[in-house]
Amino acid sequence: MVLHVLKQSGINCDFLVGAQLEGFDTMVQLSDAPVIIIEGDEYLASPIDRRPKFHLYRANIGLISGIAWDHINVFPTFDNYVEQFRLFLTTIEPGGTIIYNQEDEIVEALVVKETVNLKKEGYSSGESFIKDGITYLKIGEQSVPLLVFGKHNLQNIEAARKICKNLGVIDSQFYLSISTFKGASRRLELLGKNSFTSVYKDFAHSPSKLRATIEAVKEQFPDRQLVAVMELHTFSSLNKDFLNEYRGCIDRADVAVVFISNKTFEHKKMEPYDQNIVKQAFGNDQLNFFSETEMLVEFLRAINYKSKNLLLMSSGNFGGLDLEGLAESVLSD
Repeated sequence: MVLHVLKQSGINCDFLVGAQLEGFDTMVQLSDAPVIIIEGDEYLASPIDRRPKFHLYRANIGLISGIAWDHINVFPTFDNYVEQFRLFLTTIEPGGTIIYNQEDEIVEALVVKETVNLKKEGYSSGESFIKDGITYLKIGEQSVPLLVFGKHNLQNIEAARKICKNLGVIDSQFYLSISTFKGASRRLELLGKNSFTSVYKDFAHSPSKLRATIEAVKEQFPDRQLVAVMELHTFSSLNKDFLNEYRGCIDRADVAVVFISNKTFEHKKMEPYDQNIVKQAFGNDQLNFFSETEMLVEFLRAINYKSKNLLLMSSGNFGGLDLEGLAESVLSD
């Protein structure tokens, strides 16, 4: 969002960002620009440097949008994970700014408690409403239509506004620019739609992101049922010690599906487990479980999608599933 607005505003900047954005040929640029935007990553810098990447950047402006325990293979406990974000605060240049999500209780407690020589700017999602499947920001007497939706996006918009304001972008220019933001690749990316069905794919794989993405689609389309499919693919998500973190996170879906490719267990050299382990961990007896791509496709294509949306969530590829082809098949029925 910040990159999109800066580009629309004619502000030159360098960047190092993971997700692909429309209008950018590559997501890395290093030049003599006065500003660089870096997507923080708490994962290890390298196999020989065990520090989280975001401890190395020494930012002038830092943003913490949320803290949700992940990477159990590196951060074995929740407290150890949160500690990495506390340390991040100490790496921001003295006199710098930390922008933080006040609607995340963990983030709020961490930033408020920590004594650092920083300007602290909290934010929360702004006032909005949904009409005819479109989310609008309410800015005074003005209504700004958005191409993205969901509480997490509304929170992120306000975070981006604060960052851009620190970089010299006035609010009127920010809202004009953000209204044309289509989202990052694989972040609630629309694969296709017709008059009664929309098909989305999303990078969501951690419990908090899974829950937030499902909530977003349900709230955006309250009159439609939701078929939600998630693939357990990462080391953390497949770890039995972590699996219980997913309890209840898929319950709002009307049809809940979990997929684990048998090849994923083989590739990661992990011992496979059956659907009973998954259902027990998710706390959902109605959950549908598949380990073969062909069986998953057969199940999904057998559903009548009238007044239903399909949401496909994974950091993997569902065992090589052609998502665009599946969406086309679903929408043509």
